[in-house]
Amino acid sequence: MNNPQIINRELFDCVSSEAQAAPRRRKNFNFHAAEADASHRLLNAMEPDSYIPPHCHLDASKDESIIALSGRFGAVFFDHEGNVTGTASLAPGGEAVGVNIPHGVFHSVVALEPGSIFFEAKAGPYKALEPAEKAPWAPAEGEPDATAYLNFLRAMF
Repeated sequence: MNNPQIINRELFDCVSSEAQAAPRRRKNFNFHAAEADASHRLLNAMEPDSYIPPHCHLDASKDESIIALSGRFGAVFFDHEGNVTGTASLAPGGEAVGVNIPHGVFHSVVALEPGSIFFEAKAGPYKALEPAEKAPWAPAEGEPDATAYLNFLRAMF
């Protein structure tokens, strides 16, 4: 029999330490057992210098819910040409604590404080982003302009 997983400060500290040491400066802690599972639930620890390129999920089952658990995040939403259509500042106990992002909406999330963690839920199975789901107007992770674009996103908050 499996034991319940307690989500506590010790787990947050562990996942945050792993994010700080990771080259991409973020780390997932999955509650689902496998990438093929129908439901994906995870913690995502991010540091402020981690860049998630704008993207969308075209599959109608891939709406994505994010709830801030620690630190502070900025969520940015775009139209298909790359124009910013909205933002939200997310923080535990804040005016906004989370967001539900419908499939087809281009978005990015930036960490605004060290040790930031959010809970994410969306349908599985895991599938790498298709070219049409990647924003053609934003630099990919690791490209020379990625740091400047991340700074542009963070400056909105």
